[in-house]
Amino acid sequence: MDFETSLRRAIKSGAVVNGQKETRNCIEEGKAQIVIVAKNCPGEFITYLNEKDVFVHTYDGSSMQLGKTCGKPFMVSALAVVDAGESDILTLKRV
Repeated sequence: MDFETSLRRAIKSGAVVNGQKETRNCIEEGKAQIVIVAKNCPGEFITYLNEKDVFVHTYDGSSMQLGKTCGKPFMVSALAVVDAGESDILTLKRV
C-alpha cells in the first residue's frame, strides 16, 4: 500500500477532515476511524490523542508535506478519516 496514494483516494472518494479542531470534534463524536498526524504535530494534541480510543498513524513528514499530500496549499498537522471511500487506508490499522 502506498500511503500517499491511499490518502489522496480517501480524500477524493470518502470523507476526511483536516485540522486539529475538526479532528478533535470527529473523535468526540465517535466518527473518526483513523487519525493521521504529521511528525511535527504539537505535543499537547498528541497527548490528547493518547488518551482517546482511536488509532493514530504518524505521517513520516512535516505538516507542510502532509498538507501538500492532501492537495492543500497550507499546513495540515492532523486529519481524521471519517469514511475511507474507495481507499485502502484503513489497512494501516492491521499493520
